[in-house]
Amino acid sequence: MKLTAPWEKDAGFGRKLKTYRNHTKIIAQPGIVMKVLRRKRIVLFMAYFLLLVLTMLNLANYKWTKEPQQCNHQMRSTTYQSRSDIRFLYRPSLAKKRQLIYVLTTWRSGSSFFGELFNQNPEVFFLYEPMWHIWQKLYPGDAVSLQGAARDMLSSLYRCDLSVFQLYNSPGGKNFTSLGLFGATLNKVVCSYPLCSAYRKEVVGMVDDKVCKKCPPQSLRLLEEECLKYNTIVIKGVRILDLNVLAPLMEDPSLDLKVIHLVRDPRAVANSRIKSRHGLIRENLQVVRSRDPKLRRIPFVDPGHKANKKDGSDYHSIGAMEVICDRTSKTLRTALNPPSWLKGKYMAVRYEDLVDNPVKTLRNIYRFANLTTNHDIESFALNMTSGSSSSSKPFIVSSRNATQAASAWRTVLSIQQIKQVEDYCHHAMSVLGYERVRTAGEAKDLSKSLLTHSKL
Repeated sequence: MKLTAPWEKDAGFGRKLKTYRNHTKIIAQPGIVMKVLRRKRIVLFMAYFLLLVLTMLNLANYKWTKEPQQCNHQMRSTTYQSRSDIRFLYRPSLAKKRQLIYVLTTWRSGSSFFGELFNQNPEVFFLYEPMWHIWQKLYPGDAVSLQGAARDMLSSLYRCDLSVFQLYNSPGGKNFTSLGLFGATLNKVVCSYPLCSAYRKEVVGMVDDKVCKKCPPQSLRLLEEECLKYNTIVIKGVRILDLNVLAPLMEDPSLDLKVIHLVRDPRAVANSRIKSRHGLIRENLQVVRSRDPKLRRIPFVDPGHKANKKDGSDYHSIGAMEVICDRTSKTLRTALNPPSWLKGKYMAVRYEDLVDNPVKTLRNIYRFANLTTNHDIESFALNMTSGSSSSSKPFIVSSRNATQAASAWRTVLSIQQIKQVEDYCHHAMSVLGYERVRTAGEAKDLSKSLLTHSKL
């Protein structure tokens, strides 16, 4: 009888025995074990390296293909998406940039009329005082503490991201619409085709707010689509107090931002603030709260003056000039010795020069803003500054004798009020070419000009 080995009867047992012998052989040869381990280390190292390379390539691809949204991009007609979708904030960048203009000024400097010079231009998307919403929502925050929020809003608006207005909406309120923007019923974009049939943007002329109020409220998304169609965006605001606040935006390579600094004789500004004090109560308080309490101040009125009810509001109207002129002086010091981010991007315009020679000044302004003027806009500027009346209702733009209005302060303010404003604003007046007066008689002598050459 032939004897057979176990592995000859059972194939599985043979395979196990073979594996056992090979394993015993490997253990008996340490060199083979080390070689296998080295190969495993090499394979693992290459796998980690490949993973790292792929991760870096993915990040690089995200960085170069995802840029902040620019206002020159053509928006695709898609359904409205929630702003929680971060993708909405980004668009593929194009080579050409929009020309962005910020009109830096203060209350009662003729800025409403100045803004109309851009509002009437069919090539301009114009926004009037958008930071008003911040000051209203965050009241009674002082003026200086609100500067950062104002700058952040501008950063969004210059990218045609109007969803920032929702941040300052009332809790539980309805969604913001085109008519919810401050000054919307005087805005040529909001009140003109295609958002409204009441007006056409290319036709120069003031908007009747009563007519525009009847326009259908449009979503912010539709207003953003309009924003994207324009090559120039101009925002006029009185709530940025210092040019240096805008430095991060002007240094941003994705924004081509220029600043037009509209200035006016501080004494005329103070007089106009007193005239319109009831409309500026909240703003005056917010500005005055930013004053330095350690500074010595001259008396507001003459000794022996009998106090009356309007003294309090007049005090805040003129007292606000301390903060305004202090911040204006900081702006002017920067402009006199401009850093790299400001060179070629700043222009100062005196309101007095504008109303004295509106067409020439308008052409200079448009040249700086890379805009082209035309006969209709030049005629509009000329007509609005050569009316028969020397005064108008506060905050209403109308045709009037702007030259007379510019010097009205000389016969209205007391010498004590004039001296107080001059004390607050002496540096800004010196740089901008506004002469001080020594007596009340000198102030009232309208035959003598108090304008000299600006140092800018």
